[in-house]
Amino acid sequence: MRLNISSVVLFVVASLLMGCKEESKIPKAEVPVAVVQEIKSPASASSALPHLMSNKDVALLSWVETSNDTISTMRFSELIDGEWQEAQNVLSDTDWFVNWADYPMITENNGYLWSHILKKSTEGTYSYDIKINVKPKGATVWKTDMPLHTDGTPTEHGFVSIVPYYNNFFVNWLDGRNTEENKAGERGAMTLRAGVVSVTGELLQEYELDARTCDCCQTTSAITDNGPVVIYRDRSDNEIRDISIVRQVEGEWTAPKVIHKDDWQIKGCPVNGPKVDALGNNLVVAWFTGASKKQKVQIAFSSDGGAEFTKPVIVAEGAIMGRVDVLWMNEDQAVVSWMEANDKTALFIAMNVHKDGTTSKKQLITEMADSRKSGFPQMEMVEETLYFAWTEQVGSVTQVRTAKMSIDAFSFN
Repeated sequence: MRLNISSVVLFVVASLLMGCKEESKIPKAEVPVAVVQEIKSPASASSALPHLMSNKDVALLSWVETSNDTISTMRFSELIDGEWQEAQNVLSDTDWFVNWADYPMITENNGYLWSHILKKSTEGTYSYDIKINVKPKGATVWKTDMPLHTDGTPTEHGFVSIVPYYNNFFVNWLDGRNTEENKAGERGAMTLRAGVVSVTGELLQEYELDARTCDCCQTTSAITDNGPVVIYRDRSDNEIRDISIVRQVEGEWTAPKVIHKDDWQIKGCPVNGPKVDALGNNLVVAWFTGASKKQKVQIAFSSDGGAEFTKPVIVAEGAIMGRVDVLWMNEDQAVVSWMEANDKTALFIAMNVHKDGTTSKKQLITEMADSRKSGFPQMEMVEETLYFAWTEQVGSVTQVRTAKMSIDAFSFN
């Protein structure tokens, strides 16, 4: 449903839930009134796959627009004085792999822009490569279509996470080079790889971080005082798919370690990755699990760069769809967002969580379609304001929408 808002609107949850069945998993009392202000979206119709990022004084939104069902264009906009500026193009083509869960991203480091898209490498359904685009500081034209990996296998490469790293970028991804069938008819596992990319698009370092991971859950990364960390959904020989972390400490990568033993045994990929944020050596991680047939969103904290984590706080359970995001508000509090099922729609919800386990009331951001076309809602913070982006679906048409909310809207009362 579209948010018909021109300034500040009070979302009255009772009206949202009117007519829902009595067995609805979202009691009225659990979703209070939230104050949300819509921002005019820079994205046109037939847009989807939003990605939000903020870095110091720069905040960017990227997305993909499709025309004639064949041409895909990656576009972006900068947030200035609380408003999205006129959209700019990165590049267009007809041979991209466009997927609801594996979306392009943009980031910035000291005036240098970095983005990526997924490009088909053969006619195979899941045969595609990660291509890098960079825009030097002060330049007006993007340098596009540069390779991130050079293995040359007709396999899946995607689910990227990218963060500024000193004067470069730290990037990690899921890499299917070992899944190519060999002469004996055998296939290996999906791997987790990472590297350091220069602002001009050169892969300076590359690492294999885990030799067996879940195939299609998003990865997430952050830079701590000790070095980079990557959090992802792992995969054991017994099909346990819990959330693991690898850390770079004194230049060396640690072995994968499970953050919390949910013991979620599932034979297929749930397409629901974690999110992390760092503040010095303080980490906060949010994730979805369906262990023991109980769907829930959990959040855990670390004060030592991810070596150890607190016992997870359950922030939501029941008819949970996941698709989480998480951000530090300060050293003691984080805000987490997720999607919940609500009859035939979905609710995009946020909550403030204290390190001591105290949680605020839920805040409703918007009501959404409950289909895959809704994608993964985004959340970023600039100063004292939270910014949101999501994909609205009306019939078969999708469009990226944006809104903002003061962090003061959260209440622990």
